[in-house]
Amino acid sequence: MDQNAAAARGRAIVIGAGLGGLASAMRLGAKGWQVTVVDRLDRPGGRGSSITDQGHRFDLGPTIVTVPQTLRDLWAACGRDFDAEVDLRPLDPYYEIRFQDGARFTMRPGVPAMREEVARLSPSDLPGFDRFLNEARTRYDFGFQDLGRRPMHRLVDLIKVLPKFAMMRADRSVHAHAARRVSHPALRFALSFHPLFIGGDPFRVTSMYALVSHLESAFGVHYAMGGVQAIADAMTRVIEAQGGEVRLRTEADEILVAKGRATGIRLKTGETLPAEVTVSNADPGFTYGQLLRNHRKRRWTDARLARSRWSMGLFVWYFGTKGTRQMWPDAGHHTILVGPRYREHIRDLFRAGRITEDMSLYIHRPTVTDPSAAPPGDDTFYALSPVPHLGHDAADWSTFADTYKHRVAKMLEPLIPGFRRHITAERIFTPETFRDRYHSPFGAGFSLEPRILQSAWFRPHNISEELQGLYLCGAGTHPGAGVPGVIGTAEILDQLIPPPAHRAMPRALPLAAE
Repeated sequence: MDQNAAAARGRAIVIGAGLGGLASAMRLGAKGWQVTVVDRLDRPGGRGSSITDQGHRFDLGPTIVTVPQTLRDLWAACGRDFDAEVDLRPLDPYYEIRFQDGARFTMRPGVPAMREEVARLSPSDLPGFDRFLNEARTRYDFGFQDLGRRPMHRLVDLIKVLPKFAMMRADRSVHAHAARRVSHPALRFALSFHPLFIGGDPFRVTSMYALVSHLESAFGVHYAMGGVQAIADAMTRVIEAQGGEVRLRTEADEILVAKGRATGIRLKTGETLPAEVTVSNADPGFTYGQLLRNHRKRRWTDARLARSRWSMGLFVWYFGTKGTRQMWPDAGHHTILVGPRYREHIRDLFRAGRITEDMSLYIHRPTVTDPSAAPPGDDTFYALSPVPHLGHDAADWSTFADTYKHRVAKMLEPLIPGFRRHITAERIFTPETFRDRYHSPFGAGFSLEPRILQSAWFRPHNISEELQGLYLCGAGTHPGAGVPGVIGTAEILDQLIPPPAHRAMPRALPLAAE
């Protein structure tokens, strides 16, 4: 055995400390692998990390957890208790949707509360709503519990499930499916907009994503006190308790290859980290296009990546306000403001790649639930607007960001009037930020768009098609984006990666945080 092979024995490298990478490291550590995670940022969590400015904690990415059991299962696999280490709070309401005509729809926990909302808005749609929820449960059983929790890298696995896809009309979009069950436009939106949370066009993405309505009604919507950053920090503590290492401000430059096998990574500093197992939590586009730039690819070539359909970009305005905790009582933890031409705006966004005057916004006000997100008496917000990704060449954000911020402010004013007078700290993320901070191709917010021909077997596989010993996790691989999805990629890797031939001796693991 040569010196490098000896150094690699029993070692696993994870590139990227996003939630998918951290979850993968936890499961590898529980199997006995000696794990090192590297990430170029200064905090773990990837897109779920945070920035603190003048006492305001800006949660940069996801704000909710919809399937807590995936996290509990992850912790249990490591011999620990998730609820003893993370304070997860159920939300009520989940969020309020506001429309330009004054209509409102509030998403609440439990089917009875939701039926009450439907009856208030459109009583004639109750039978269709009930049918939609039943179909959402069927899609959850098949799409989440079955396909979403097992590998899909063999073509035969896809062929076996095609009849079920046909039976469930997976070719129909989620909006078209909702439109066949309910007639009120606001209700159609409420039952079909969820693909936007993972980068998909509701008018194009498969109706399988109706399963999200079941996730919300069955498991609730939760918020982690301290933000998703608190989950990432807790994951880091588990990895370190296992004897693993999370190296921040450490950037991978290249995946090393010998005899058709990944053998570890080279860092930007020139240091090499040998490993038997290499897991990339970087975007597949960056993994194959940059980290494997000196290796010939068979499937995920530069040309194929360039012609893939990427999710939309995001414009996110993070801001803190002084002395406003008791102001704006009508603005809850999560609010969705729907623009006047929603369908046309989505078409402009995904297909034409145009920035328009109107928009829809997702507003996060964590201080409603978690006062620690701001100094006493103050507030923290973010306002998120979907925008075209950089492949559309829609704007030069280095000069256009301020103009777009003023458009966002105009739409926010009725919800939180006069807020600009109270701003004390602010940050703006554009698609250019996502490109530069997260190495996201075209600055896409959620990697590859989850179209039916970019899902399951068609998505970059969890076990690389290009190299032995290389595995992928995170939003760009199967089963996809969103907190349950990226945590699920680690569960799939757990089925693909065996324990090391020479198991490391992990530290004794306490059942609660040390």
